[in-house]
Amino acid sequence: MKSIYKSAQGKQKIIDLYDEQLSRLNVPYHDIYIATSFGQTHLIEAGIQAGPPLLVFHGGNATTAYNLLACTFLLENFHVYAVDTMGHPGKSAETTLSPNNYDYGKWASEVISNLGFQKIRCFGGSFGAGILAKTMCAAPEKIEKAVLYVPSGIKNAPAIHLISMALPMLFYRLTHKPKWLIKTILPMAVSEENIDHDALETAKCSIDNARIKAGMPSDADPNKIRKCLAPTLVMAGEKDCMFPAERVIPQAEKMLVSCTAYLLAGRGHMHSLTKTEKQMIIQFLM
Repeated sequence: MKSIYKSAQGKQKIIDLYDEQLSRLNVPYHDIYIATSFGQTHLIEAGIQAGPPLLVFHGGNATTAYNLLACTFLLENFHVYAVDTMGHPGKSAETTLSPNNYDYGKWASEVISNLGFQKIRCFGGSFGAGILAKTMCAAPEKIEKAVLYVPSGIKNAPAIHLISMALPMLFYRLTHKPKWLIKTILPMAVSEENIDHDALETAKCSIDNARIKAGMPSDADPNKIRKCLAPTLVMAGEKDCMFPAERVIPQAEKMLVSCTAYLLAGRGHMHSLTKTEKQMIIQFLM
């Protein structure tokens, strides 16, 4: 099996950044390793031990450590199990699953069962929301509540919309100049003020040291996901170049039985949630 990392040294750089970001959570956490038929899966257990259990899926080509830094409000309210996506940077097995079938959903279903839950609340962003959508299709009975944040897997924009990122990415790989990295990310962020230090460092570390996966989870089959009766909050960005609200929200409302849709007005794929929006997520998942 070909490694998802470009070198052993590159893998170590990603793990070093992972551990450094975890250390800045300033909360106790535990590593969990569980077996699945797809390979060993690593999770970070943190948050309020007496709180409602919450399974969290991170974005593509990033890590659960970076995701937790961006979602500390979840740690303040839930007993969080934050999973490292199989085949992406992190501490799970390097097995690459297809984003075009339901293997990710089957894998996540095994994670839920092997953690000891019959069903669980779930939060997923971007690629992670696509994994969650696939899980809602593959194992609808295992989802208690779901938040799909800037989600893939509902109604993705055509790949041509990402062409503005391709040329800057090429120039960054040739020159390693920060300005080209920023230009690569900018279509997702809309404004440079939405690209914080951790986002930039995580993207740089992944691009420099891992084999980036361009494919996002394909759109869920409406007939399959309709079998999931779990209350679902869908939050989509008005200016998201990959998963725009004008495509995502109508489709989500059409195919999800219990859907609450929220427009992230004026926002792209990368942004900061307001205090009110964070509270909305907390209240929905409680």
